[in-house]
Order: sequence, then C-alpha cells, then structure tokens
Amino acid sequence: MTTPLPSREPALEPTPEQIEQEKKMKRMMTMVIIGAVILLISLIAAIVFLLHPNTSGEWVGKLRDVFIIVVALESLFIGVALVVLIVQIAGLINLLQNEVRPILKATHDTVNNLRGTAEFLGENVVEPVIKLNGYLAGLNRMLELMGIKKK
Repeated sequence: MTTPLPSREPALEPTPEQIEQEKKMKRMMTMVIIGAVILLISLIAAIVFLLHPNTSGEWVGKLRDVFIIVVALESLFIGVALVVLIVQIAGLINLLQNEVRPILKATHDTVNNLRGTAEFLGENVVEPVIKLNGYLAGLNRMLELMGIKKK
C-alpha cells in the first residue's frame, strides 16, 4: 500500500488590501523619485546660474537666501525623521521586553522540562532494559555452554 504524497498548496494570491498597499507604495516611490530628480535639476540650474559671469550680486544674494531657507527646511525634516525614528525604536524595545522576553522564558522552561523528562526516562526505563538484556544474554550464553540450548 502506498501513501499519497502531501499535496503542495498553491501560492496564496494577494488580497485586495495587499494589492492596494503595493499600488500606494509604488505611487509613493514614484513621487519620491520625481521629487529627487526635480531637486537635482534645480540644484544644477542654480549652480550654472551662479557660475554665469553676467549674474548680478543682487540675484546671488536672493539665491543664497533661498538656499538658506531650503537648508533650514531640510534640517526641520531631518529632525522630524529623527523623532519618528526614536519613537519607533522605543516601540521596538517595548515589544522586545513585553512580548519576546516572556516567549523566550517559556521556551527556556520547556527545554529544561524536556531535559528533566529525558533524564528520568534514561534512568527509569532505558537503564533497566539494558541491564535486563545483559542478564538475558548471560543466561543465554550459560545455557549454550551447558548444552541445554543449541547455538
């Protein structure tokens, strides 16, 4: 009699929520890339404009002021990102302390319990069986030597 092989389940199809989330992530990534390209183009244009010899000092001063404002806004965004990062790290630490640590403790207790069970079985089941097999082998050999039992 042959046993049937376990059938492999087909890969789960993504749910509509997952599909929508992937679309949002793609849109967000596209927007970030477009923003980075626009920022790079404007930076290159500003450098070219500043290096042009006919540029007046008044325009350079205004452009400098604009760059100072952009750098200040960038620093503000970096500060917000750091605050969000700190909050996320605090949440991770909370998760580790309140959920993962108890799971690890329960796993450690289970392993210790299994270790004790294995030692108990070794002492109370396996050792007597081994001793009984030794006695029976000796009795068998003694009966063979006395000629009562044939080899």
